[in-house]
Amino acid sequence: MKLIKDTKQFHIEEETAVAIGKFDGIHLGHRTLLQKILEAKTFGLKSSVFTFTPSPGAYFTGKIMEEITTREEKRAMFAKMGIDYLVEYPFDKETANLMPEDFIHNILLQNMSARLIAAGEDVSFGHEGKGDAGLLEEVGREKGFVTKIIPKICHEGKVISSTYVRDVIKEGNMELTRALMGEPYFLEGIVVKGNQLGRTMGMPTINLIPSKEKLLPPNGVYFSNVEYEGKIYRGVTNIGRKPTVGGENPVGAETYIYDFSKIIYGEHVRVSLLHYERAEQKFESLLQLKEAIGKNIADGKEYFTNL
Repeated sequence: MKLIKDTKQFHIEEETAVAIGKFDGIHLGHRTLLQKILEAKTFGLKSSVFTFTPSPGAYFTGKIMEEITTREEKRAMFAKMGIDYLVEYPFDKETANLMPEDFIHNILLQNMSARLIAAGEDVSFGHEGKGDAGLLEEVGREKGFVTKIIPKICHEGKVISSTYVRDVIKEGNMELTRALMGEPYFLEGIVVKGNQLGRTMGMPTINLIPSKEKLLPPNGVYFSNVEYEGKIYRGVTNIGRKPTVGGENPVGAETYIYDFSKIIYGEHVRVSLLHYERAEQKFESLLQLKEAIGKNIADGKEYFTNL
């Protein structure tokens, strides 16, 4: 996948099928949209994703916007799907004031050589978000490109949206999150050295520190899958600040991995959360903490046995 970022001066020579959107969470609706541009590869078009960096919400508020999937995670997911081009177009004052017709003509058609444009039915773009699906279809008829407008996807009668997925994650409902996204909620990154308390208790763990942009579920204990070097391991993950041993730690993800003894500091892993078991607790002693962790590990074994 070719990544185009930090520039407005680019041109894709090859004809493309372009999906436009925020793609936060890459839920089932997004996947349906992306499938349209991937299918267009059979007609000789290069699959391309167009998104803004920073997001319009982050630009207008000046605040860090928590995301279900971070920029780095999206890049990895798009590459794995087989996307040919990812455009992270700079969003600034000039971009915000761009008229919708100019967005289509100058960026999608000229810069990206779009011959097919796919978007959700609630798409908005251009100055004050005045561009919509109807405008895409109208200009498509005039300029001769194909427009694919994707209707909303529902799960059990409720429309799937990034907002809905975010709310479900905040509730800690990992099973529903997986149903909405098509895969489990995950965190990934480089394993860092923790306080090694688990190792001294005979229950060694790995530690990840999520980025500030990563939307996290409630602090607590989760049963999880850990992907390392192409293999999947079972685990128990704690999201939180480790209140029993100080509580001032940055929010992290600490995972005990079943039947795993390697020391992998500095290695890349993905931790997928499958089930929320209990809230994070502060124990009166390290002995109580050890007993609680032992119970979580035992309960996790039962959970995975019954999957």
